[in-house]
Amino acid sequence: MGTVLGAMRNVRWHELQHAYGSASQVPGVLSRIAWGDAPTAGEALSDLERWIGTPPVFDSTAATVPFLWELAATDTVRDRAGVLDLLVTILAAGSAEHPEWTRAAHDAVAAGRATAVRLAAVHDVPDADAGGPSPARAVRTAATRLLAAIDGHTCPVCAALPPREARER
Repeated sequence: MGTVLGAMRNVRWHELQHAYGSASQVPGVLSRIAWGDAPTAGEALSDLERWIGTPPVFDSTAATVPFLWELAATDTVRDRAGVLDLLVTILAAGSAEHPEWTRAAHDAVAAGRATAVRLAAVHDVPDADAGGPSPARAVRTAATRLLAAIDGHTCPVCAALPPREARER
């Protein structure tokens, strides 16, 4: 593991849960998104969405979000737009039983807003192999969609719970 995702080893994944059990598999899935070919990365992104972002969020969701931001900002990641779309999904998800997980996940998504601003301004680079929209355009579109979701975020859980810093005082 290089510098991308290097901090994953600092998370106690085995103590966290996702939709299907232990989150100990999350680092491997994030690695497949980071370094896999297009089909491998796409499958890993789909797995991760089912595990941490489908209607309820989990305690592993907030721990995963900073790594998703890292992947979205890394030029070599094949489906950066898909990573940004997963962040939109997480921002729309919640957990009625664990509102603190919801707030933590939503705060983690909002914390990367500056990255989304930067990605929304990415310029197209001609790609001789591309027949469809350029990867830069897809990233820009997804980042713009994510910015709109962050800026318009008004879920009842986040409105009811104070930010983590206030809760920890």
